[in-house]
Amino acid sequence: MQQLTPAGQQVVSDLSARYGVSTDAVTHMLISVLNGQGSMAQFSHPEFGGSGQWMRGGMTMVGDMFNYGLKNLVDNLCSEISNILGNQPGLLQTGSFQSQSQSSGGMSSGGMPMAPNSLFVPDPRSQWYPAELGMPNSSGSQNNVRYAYFANARRLAVDVGGDVAIYDTLNHQIGGFSQQQGSGGSITFTSQYGTVNLASLPMLSRNGQPVMPAPQNDGYNNPPAYQESPNYNPALTQNVGGGDTNAILSALEKLGDLKSKGILSDDEFAAKKADLLSRL
Repeated sequence: MQQLTPAGQQVVSDLSARYGVSTDAVTHMLISVLNGQGSMAQFSHPEFGGSGQWMRGGMTMVGDMFNYGLKNLVDNLCSEISNILGNQPGLLQTGSFQSQSQSSGGMSSGGMPMAPNSLFVPDPRSQWYPAELGMPNSSGSQNNVRYAYFANARRLAVDVGGDVAIYDTLNHQIGGFSQQQGSGGSITFTSQYGTVNLASLPMLSRNGQPVMPAPQNDGYNNPPAYQESPNYNPALTQNVGGGDTNAILSALEKLGDLKSKGILSDDEFAAKKADLLSRL
């Protein structure tokens, strides 16, 4: 049974007063709508005519089938509860992995930071990602894989069969996930740069232990294990030899273009700029 916070108890009390039903009845319906992910509810409470069902934008059924006033009350109450839950981050499932053989789209995610939900006391057993990341902007699961995306922190947590990895999302604005058919299939995501394999992101930690980054490009013969930023071209520094002033100036100009377009962060730009200037 979900435990309500003081704020959640206040919401229940307000709904109880406005709809003329007990707080027990409202709490029962609140949990029912929550279990139905905000779009439906299967309930059984004497104040709602016994067993019944509500569907958002659909038919409402109550035990007293000809009591249209009760149907209207249930529909209005459930609709308002659905809206309240929809404004509580992390409560409703915001997406799930989609097999590539399916035609339905992936999840949608917002780009704004989200505060923890205020209605229910968090269950520590349900939080599998690091608490310091806060509440995810979106989450989902399929087979033995689940994910949580934290847009503001630029982090992605992925749990594969209990093996939890944290990734740096760089400057990707993630809009959906998919998994190849089968539990062992590769994971991809979509962003403003198209479809990207999860393995291309830098892994920061695994099961709480930091992961050492792969050796970075030294500008000569050692290409990086991953791109520091999507669409960043390692050739801007990789093939620029010391003393080639024209090539270095051209590379600096291209770096400036990438930074102005938001593809390179300030830190990435500064590091590459310093590397190029050191060769003059």
